[in-house]
Amino acid sequence: MSSTILWAASPLELSGALGFSDSIREGVRIVDNTGSLIKTPCTRYDERVKGRRSRWSSCSVNADLKYACTGFGPENTGSFPIFSSLVATPAGEIALSSEQKVYDVVIKQAALVKKQLRSIDELDVKPEIIVPGTLNLLNEAYDRCADICAEYAKTFYMGTMLMTPERRRAIWAIYVWCRRTDELVDGPNASHITPTALDRWEKRLEDLFGGRPYDMFDAALSDTVSKFPVDIQPFKDMIEGMRMDLVKSRYKNFDELYLYCYYVAGTVGLMSVPIMGIDPNSQASTESVYNAALALGLANQLTNILRDVGEDARRGRIYLPQDELSQAGLCEEDIFAGRVTDKWRSFMKNQIKRARMFFKEAEEGVTELNPASRWPVWASLLLYRQILDEIEANDYNNFTKRAYVSKTKKIMALPMAYTKSLMSSTRTPNLVKA
Repeated sequence: MSSTILWAASPLELSGALGFSDSIREGVRIVDNTGSLIKTPCTRYDERVKGRRSRWSSCSVNADLKYACTGFGPENTGSFPIFSSLVATPAGEIALSSEQKVYDVVIKQAALVKKQLRSIDELDVKPEIIVPGTLNLLNEAYDRCADICAEYAKTFYMGTMLMTPERRRAIWAIYVWCRRTDELVDGPNASHITPTALDRWEKRLEDLFGGRPYDMFDAALSDTVSKFPVDIQPFKDMIEGMRMDLVKSRYKNFDELYLYCYYVAGTVGLMSVPIMGIDPNSQASTESVYNAALALGLANQLTNILRDVGEDARRGRIYLPQDELSQAGLCEEDIFAGRVTDKWRSFMKNQIKRARMFFKEAEEGVTELNPASRWPVWASLLLYRQILDEIEANDYNNFTKRAYVSKTKKIMALPMAYTKSLMSSTRTPNLVKA
């Protein structure tokens, strides 16, 4: 799922400060519930930072395979037609598009932290409240989260080591929760997961946000959300994405796919914004930081989809816009048969172009992050974007060839990511914070 980046911390309250239930406060052993945890990599770590509300953008491919962008600013001129973000329902009513629905969530998240201080000292001076008998348990919980992140997201984990201890522990806790959630529908026990099970998982989420964690991993996240202004909505939205995976295996158009990508990946960026922090010298608006966080999550998930077309097809799933396939002269049978034709190459070129547009939008905002948080974000962006290059190098055969970035290329990308992380925040006047 994904991430960027805002600095903000809320004062701890004495009640439930460490996010533990009464039994845990009394020192009762926390059950290490890892039975169904960890199988496939969590591919959703994102960031996003770009324009104000007037620059909100989302792209789909129309009949002539040119990009239609909703809400682009006046600088986006050329042959790209501008479509409204409102769509008509069969009953003749006007309904919001997926982009606008997601943007409303972005606005809400930004509002939660807009008035928070951006001082780099804020986390360091915040008082620590220790409940007797819980400190060792809590440290153990964070250590287990770190172990999981180190094993399944090595590059990202290495980047988090440059962050302050409070921030990296919080990011590890969020990563593990996202991974466990993903495992519910993609892990070894996925065939046994029902909507009722997801309902129970959501209730458990509400409990941990209320300071009543079920196990050590919940305890780490519960502690995190007690220290940072992290909202529950993106977490609930991710669970909604898992519900979609249980019942939906086709997407009529990019509007539907966009909403799915937000649920399963864009949400990670919104979760992470209050943790990573904004450069105190940045003139970017809080809203634009959340937008950039969302952009990287969408870019990463679109890249996942394009990389895994063959794998998903073997599971009976097609995460590609049905209308765009039809416009390209393709059908489901072409995908299930794994036919790499000129039509398929042309279709893939447009899909890759769209993913790169989201990466570009995210890239423009990484320099707005707190300097200590930039390296893992840059590493994620640069490495994931290279997957698109590998798809092209495989002649767009994503049916039987898996695009991956070699270890050598990963190592070579890290110094570049670090160098980029040292770049100073710069913003043009039209993007100053509101």
